Amino acid sequence: MTAKQTFNQGIKVVCKDIAQGFFEITHNGFALLGLAVMFACITLVARPEMRQAGEVQLISWLQDRQDGNTDADYDTSATTPAALTKEQAAVAYWLGKKYSVAHDPMRALVSEVYTAGKRNKIDPTLILAVMAIESRFNPYAQSSAGAQGLMQVMTKVHIAQYDDFGGKLAAFHPITNMNVGVKILKDCIARAGSLEGGLKHYVGAANMTHDGGYGAKVIAEYRRIQAAAGNPRKPTDNASGVVSL
Repeated sequence: MTAKQTFNQGIKVVCKDIAQGFFEITHNGFALLGLAVMFACITLVARPEMRQAGEVQLISWLQDRQDGNTDADYDTSATTPAALTKEQAAVAYWLGKKYSVAHDPMRALVSEVYTAGKRNKIDPTLILAVMAIESRFNPYAQSSAGAQGLMQVMTKVHIAQYDDFGGKLAAFHPITNMNVGVKILKDCIARAGSLEGGLKHYVGAANMTHDGGYGAKVIAEYRRIQAAAGNPRKPTDNASGVVSL
């Protein structure tokens, strides 16, 4: 074997050793990553308080993402949950328990809904009822038709509403989606002249003979939330759903 052949053979051996070592390192690395993910999942299942803490951090992150994206009609900042009134706290507790939503995020959301309700002169418990039926308080919900977020706003139809908040992905920001949805709901009720008609418009059934029971579901949940608030008021007491707060 010549010196050149010996040199080439040595290079091949070195390359082979390096490739084998790299394979073993990456293989072991993926194995360790898999174990880490498995232990993390087990920990989250065994420690529900850690899941709740994660949800709180997630909402805080989403709110931070909206810093600087303000608009005269909307406020994307979160009110401190501790500022809830007795009625709001009762509503947050009842909804959180029924829909399995962590305590602090639900309190923060209820506080924001009451603020939006006052600003738009629309009953906050009606807003919460729409959220309950539309998404069960899942801010990442999406229907087959393309409705997104807490209030299942048709993002493609109302995309301009999100321009001031960074674009279409803002549809999944809980506070932004709520504010956009409230404005649309208010417009629907005003256009129809009644709560029932407004809900029919909101669900996209304005030109149909019926809404598939959507309005009845929302109104039934509206009544239940009102009862949980300790302030029962039939929706028929104010057919428009718009109230002076």
